[in-house]
Amino acid sequence: MSQIDTLDQIHTARYSCRAFLPEPVPQADLARIVRSARQVPSWCNAQPWQVEITRGTATDRLRVKLTETALAGTPPAPDLEWPSTYTGAYSDRRRTCGFQLYDAVGIKKSDRAGRAAQMMRNYAFFDAPHVAIIHSPAELGPYGAMDTGGFVAAFTLAATALGIATIPQAAIAAYAPLLKEHLGIADDRLILCAISLGYADPDAPANQFRTERADPSDIIRWHDA
Repeated sequence: MSQIDTLDQIHTARYSCRAFLPEPVPQADLARIVRSARQVPSWCNAQPWQVEITRGTATDRLRVKLTETALAGTPPAPDLEWPSTYTGAYSDRRRTCGFQLYDAVGIKKSDRAGRAAQMMRNYAFFDAPHVAIIHSPAELGPYGAMDTGGFVAAFTLAATALGIATIPQAAIAAYAPLLKEHLGIADDRLILCAISLGYADPDAPANQFRTERADPSDIIRWHDA
């Protein structure tokens, strides 16, 4: 099998896991994920990404803290401005993904309480034994964030190659001040996202669907002259 075929297999196998088993991932495998992901390019080789990875009771303490904060109605305070709106194909893809999830777990589109409860699962890390908080330096601005986005993608692919499931989560970054205080992250860092990770529960309904991808013809504009 060629290298591109292997890479295609890993890309296709990766999905956003929304139900995890409690078994922790060995520290050596967590470190290996980062060792692989760090190879992505960055502007001037600045390598701006930093990762906080929780284990054991640290995961549980943060899980409880985030859930309590969200349930209390605390206003979001993300370090990065959230999208102002989704239009056209972006809106369609977002809606389709949501409907696929709700259908998989048996939540009717009219069930607002059920949808809210499913949203709250983000703050419990979908029961994952680990969560990685990804951040970059504020002084590098959007380009530091862009470089770190490449690291996030590589992180999820490296995990997939090791049989470890992941889900990148913007919802957790909504409480950036809490994360900084709880984990001792400096104020001059931008919280970009979280990645919950562990071993997937293969029987969970939330893990039974896969999102579609746009065709290359919808992505590429060729210029020949």
